[in-house]
Amino acid sequence: MNDEEVASEMNKMIAFIKQEAMEKAREVKVKADEEFAIEKAKIVRQESQAIDAAFDKKRKAAETALKIAQSTQTNRSRLRLLQAREQYLGELFNAAREELLTLSKDEGRYVQLLEDTITQSLLQLMEADVTVHSRPQDTGVVQRAVESASGRYKDVSGRKVNVQVEGSLSKDCAGGVRLIAAGTKIMVDNTLDERLKLLEEKMLPEIRHELFGINENRKFYT
Repeated sequence: MNDEEVASEMNKMIAFIKQEAMEKAREVKVKADEEFAIEKAKIVRQESQAIDAAFDKKRKAAETALKIAQSTQTNRSRLRLLQAREQYLGELFNAAREELLTLSKDEGRYVQLLEDTITQSLLQLMEADVTVHSRPQDTGVVQRAVESASGRYKDVSGRKVNVQVEGSLSKDCAGGVRLIAAGTKIMVDNTLDERLKLLEEKMLPEIRHELFGINENRKFYT
């Protein structure tokens, strides 16, 4: 093989090697591009998931904060409403007490009320000796009421009763009487303040219902 033939064969080998190298380089590039695309997609997916998770966490935190704020505002509004209702009811019962105070100034009506309550109390006690306690300023009208009530008591029960009147109640109370049976200390409280208190306790649920309607937060509407 002469020099030209050797050179030709060498060129062919070089061309073959160069072609193989170029093909190998293309394969490596294609594989590298594929791996880069896969890794890029993986990174993008991971970052997207991280962003979604962070957003979801912030969204849930915002929803929780909103619910807490709404609940707090609702409770404050409900508390203010309850306070306003209780204030109104307090003013209502205070007005009723003021009305009772005017009742004691109407001697005719007041004596009749005292006669009725003393008679009722005597029939509850059914004792021979009873002390009637009143306001100091009421002893005169109470004594008159006692005389009539004692007669009515005898007519109903067939018994006599010895009644003493003492002005021992506070002069600032609304009026009425408190009866205590001598010896037994059994007491019947028929002061106007006590009767109003009992009326408040009995009528309060009904008054609330009439003024404000049914309270849906209560399990039992009584």
